[in-house]
Amino acid sequence: MPTTTDQSNPPAARTEHARPWLDRSLPISDRVELLLNEMTVAEKAGLCFHTVLPLVDLDADNSAFSLPSARELVVDRGMTHFNLLGGAPTGRDIAAWHNRLQRLAASTRLGIPVTLSTDPRHSFSDNPGAAIMAGPFSQWPETLGLAAIRDEQLVERFADIARQEYTAVGLRVALHPQVDLATEPRWARQNATFGEDAELTGRLGAAYIRGFQGESFGAGSVATMTKHFPGGGPQKDGEDPHFAYGREQVYPGGEFELHLKPFEAAFEAGTRQVMPYYGMPVGTEYEEVGFGFNRSVITGLLRERYGFDGVVCTDWGLISDAEIFGDPLPAKAWGVEHLTASERMRTAIEAGVDQFGGEACTDILVGLVETGEVSVERLDVSVRRLLREKFELGLFDDPYVDEDAADELVGRADFRAAGEAAQRAAITVLTNRTRDRADGDADAPILPVPRGARLYVEGIDADVAAGYGEVVSSPAEADVAILRLRAPFEERATVFENFFHAGSLEFPAYEIDHVREVAEQVPTVVDVYADRPAILEPLVASAAAVTVNWGAGAAALLDVVTGASRSEGRLPFDLPRSMAAVEASRPDVPFDTADPLFAFGHGLAV
Repeated sequence: MPTTTDQSNPPAARTEHARPWLDRSLPISDRVELLLNEMTVAEKAGLCFHTVLPLVDLDADNSAFSLPSARELVVDRGMTHFNLLGGAPTGRDIAAWHNRLQRLAASTRLGIPVTLSTDPRHSFSDNPGAAIMAGPFSQWPETLGLAAIRDEQLVERFADIARQEYTAVGLRVALHPQVDLATEPRWARQNATFGEDAELTGRLGAAYIRGFQGESFGAGSVATMTKHFPGGGPQKDGEDPHFAYGREQVYPGGEFELHLKPFEAAFEAGTRQVMPYYGMPVGTEYEEVGFGFNRSVITGLLRERYGFDGVVCTDWGLISDAEIFGDPLPAKAWGVEHLTASERMRTAIEAGVDQFGGEACTDILVGLVETGEVSVERLDVSVRRLLREKFELGLFDDPYVDEDAADELVGRADFRAAGEAAQRAAITVLTNRTRDRADGDADAPILPVPRGARLYVEGIDADVAAGYGEVVSSPAEADVAILRLRAPFEERATVFENFFHAGSLEFPAYEIDHVREVAEQVPTVVDVYADRPAILEPLVASAAAVTVNWGAGAAALLDVVTGASRSEGRLPFDLPRSMAAVEASRPDVPFDTADPLFAFGHGLAV
C-alpha cells in the first residue's frame, strides 16, 4: 500500500456498492460484464487507444509527439493505456508520477485504472522509438547480448528482475519481447532481437515471457506484448517500415513460415498480447497491405490458425499523420494510404485489431460506431479483452504502488551486479592474435592484457581505464591501444530516421585508416558495439584483437580484456564479409550471406 496519505484512492470512488465490478469475490468474467454494461460508447472507445505519455506534469502537453496533456487524454477522451516515454532519476520519482496518474483515472466516472506500458528499459539503446536507456533500472546487454550468452535460465532471471523493477513503479505491460528473426543484415531493429536463428529465438523468447509474466498470470505479472507478428525481419533492402521507403517485406527464399516459429514458442509460453508489424507482405498468399490492416494475417493466421485470444495492439501511428521532433511523419498505412483515417480504422478493426498504438483519435472510433460502420457488438469483443487484462493484472483491486519500496527495489545492488555480469559474459571475442614476447618465451595472444600495462584508449573514460593500467596520451607511449567503435550506419534526412540505424554496414574509410594508423604503432584491441552485423574485415586485418559487445560499460569490457572476467559470448548472427554478399542475400533466409567473415556461434574463450 502507499506510504503517504495523498496516495489513497477517494473512498467514495472505490465502494463496491457504487461499482459492483470491484467485488473481488466475483469471477473476472462477471466483473468484466458488469463494467461493460455501464460503459458508454465513448468510454469503450477510450480503451482501444494506447499512446505515448511522457513523464511530465499531468497538465502539460506532449509537444514532442503532438499530443495533449494526460488530463485531457484520461478525463476527456477516456484513455487508460499509455506507453511511458522518458524516465526519471529514481524509482521513487516514477512511482510517484504513476500514482498521480492513477488518482486522476480514479476521479473519472467509472474510475477505470491506467495500464502503463514501456519499451525495453534495461539496456543501452538511445532510440526513443524502440527502447529507453536504463536510467535508475539495472542495466543489461541488449537482447542480442542475451542471445550471445545462450542461457535460458539467465534470460528468465533477467526478465524476472525486470518484472520486479517494472511492477515497483507501476509498469504492467512490456512492449516486448521482439522475436523477429534478424535475417536481413541491414535492418535497423536487430538490436532488440535474439538474432538470426529461429530455434534459439524461440527458446529464449519463451524464457523471457515466463520471467515477465511469472508462474501464473496475476497481480505480480507484467503482460508481454510479443512483436512483430508475423515476423519483421525480411525487409526489402533492409529498410525499416517506420518509413514509406521501407514498407515492403519480401520472401524471395519462400521462408514466410520460418519467421512464425518464434511466435509459436511465444504462444506456448502464454504471451498475453501481440503487436503486428508495419510492413506489408509482397508476393505471398496474404493481402498486400500492412500487417495491422491485414485480415488474412490477424484473423486468418493469428486468431484462427493459432487460436490466439489475447489483445492485438497495432504498432504506433497507423491511422494519423504526426510530427515527431519537428519532422512530419506520415501515417504508416502501407497499402491503404488512399483511405481516410476513418476508413483505415475500420479496416484494422475488421482485420481483428483490438487497440491502436500511438493514436489518440477516439472520436473517429465513436463516429464509426454511431454510423453503424462498426457494431457495438464488435467493439465489445475488444473491450472485453482489454478489461479482462486489467482485472487479471489486479489493477482494479489496487492500482497504486509503494513509493518507498520502489526506491529500494529499482536498481538494487544485486540486480545491478547481475546486469553487469551479463554485460561481461556477452562480450564476444572474434580474433586474438599472438605477439612476440620480449622474454623470449613462446608467442602469447594479445588478450588478456596484463593489469598495469600502459594503455592508450579511445571511447573509454580515462578515469575508468586508470583502474586497469597506466593511461597514456598517445599510441606510441602505450603497450596496448583499446579503441571502442559503433557499427556504422547511413545518415538520413530527419532526426527520427537517424534513431534507426540503417543502410550500409561498411565503416567509412577515415575510421578504417585511423584504426590502421594506431595499429601500426602498438598492438590494438578494437571493440565494436554491434547493433547490426558490421563489415569488420578491414578492422580484423589491422587489429591484434577484435571484440564485439551488445551493450556493455567500459568496466565490463576492460574486465574481459584484462582477464578479470571470462568472455562467454557467441555470435547470434553471421557477420558478413562484404556489402556485396549482403546485397546478394535473400532477406527472409537466415545465414544466407556467402562466405561470412565469422559464422553464427563464433566466439573465442578468453
